[in-house]
Amino acid sequence: MTIVGGGPAGLMAAEVLAGGGVQVDLYDAMPSVGRKFLLAGRGGLNLTHSEALDAFVNRYGERRASVAPMLERFGATAMRAWAQGLGIATFVGSSGRVFPVDLKAAPLLRAWLHRLRERGVRFHMRHRWVGWVASESSAEANAVVFEAPQGTCAVRADAVVLALGGASWARLGSDGAWAPSLRSRGIDVAPLRPSNCGFDASHADAQGQLQPGWSEHFRSRHAGAPLKNVALACVGPGGLRFAQAGEFVITSGGVEGSLVYSASAVLRDAIEVDGHAVAHLDLLPGRSAEWVVREVAHPRGSRSLATHLKGRLGLDGAKAALLYELLPREVIADPQRLAVAIKALPLTLLAARPIDEAISTAGGVRFDAVDANGMLQALPGVFCAGEMLDWEAPTGGYLLTACCASGVWAGEGVLRYLGRNPVAHCAAPMC
Repeated sequence: MTIVGGGPAGLMAAEVLAGGGVQVDLYDAMPSVGRKFLLAGRGGLNLTHSEALDAFVNRYGERRASVAPMLERFGATAMRAWAQGLGIATFVGSSGRVFPVDLKAAPLLRAWLHRLRERGVRFHMRHRWVGWVASESSAEANAVVFEAPQGTCAVRADAVVLALGGASWARLGSDGAWAPSLRSRGIDVAPLRPSNCGFDASHADAQGQLQPGWSEHFRSRHAGAPLKNVALACVGPGGLRFAQAGEFVITSGGVEGSLVYSASAVLRDAIEVDGHAVAHLDLLPGRSAEWVVREVAHPRGSRSLATHLKGRLGLDGAKAALLYELLPREVIADPQRLAVAIKALPLTLLAARPIDEAISTAGGVRFDAVDANGMLQALPGVFCAGEMLDWEAPTGGYLLTACCASGVWAGEGVLRYLGRNPVAHCAAPMC
């Protein structure tokens, strides 16, 4: 049994298959497995989220119906039980996110790999998958080819799980190079697009016209500044609405950070349709519009507007600077219009940042191309798992949970394909 890809989806498929008594050989292009997993855990490994299943499933947007069966089989509760089975205790943070008690990814990965090796999983590093053996014989359907340090080699197996990731963070192995090979075999692959990504912004010049990027004045003073306690609202194609409070970061040419990532699918799709997207920022979400109007209109005497906004509304730093960066002078000078803008400041975004900068990707193998067990309908015996499938989700534990759930799904699908009972052979921590 061959698995291609050593991320969470591939490792989870290996765990299910090894628990089912199947000899597993796992191949990965990198010198070690789980590299993106380790990098994602540098700021504290967010394993999953504690919210109810219905709300959890809705995080997958248009793909929720396809992802739901995987999460019903292996969701947030199962993720925590699985981690506990590896000796990793977890806790629920104030936001509902679930973390290991020590917040680290490395101890979990070490324990996981130790258990996989104990169950007989064999790891083959620096093996880059380049496609299939060139043959018309059905017997070669599961014969895959790797470029390895010792040269090109072909591997034949009863079944293959492809868990090759998306196209973000190529330096860690996920480069999307697999897509043309699958398309050449008649597999329907949706274009890979950035998800959970930053965006390039625009600013208003002295004449009130939008110009790409930030002004030099704003960029030099505020690039890297966080905007905390704000809310963002936007509307995507088909009227899809997003509205959420949170925080984000000003970059040298735009915006990024958790709140922007959460809105990224709506913003990206709007840019693809209209050439730009408009996000409205509420700089004071804890204050009513009436209060803001009253405070802005309060006589300021000889005080400057900047001093007035800071003293009466608590607006200063990057928040106040954004008003000057994005609004025409006549709006800044009109208390009524300025108050409206403080509660709904229009930020025009021109492009998503390049896909390799994104946290994750949308697109991939369409669910119509796989059967209920995760097997490619055009290639019997070949299964897909993880981010290379056509789904996306926000950060917050949803990405990792769905990757692991899809690995369980594909692993159990292989067991059925091989004529084994996945329930009977399922690893105990996942049952």
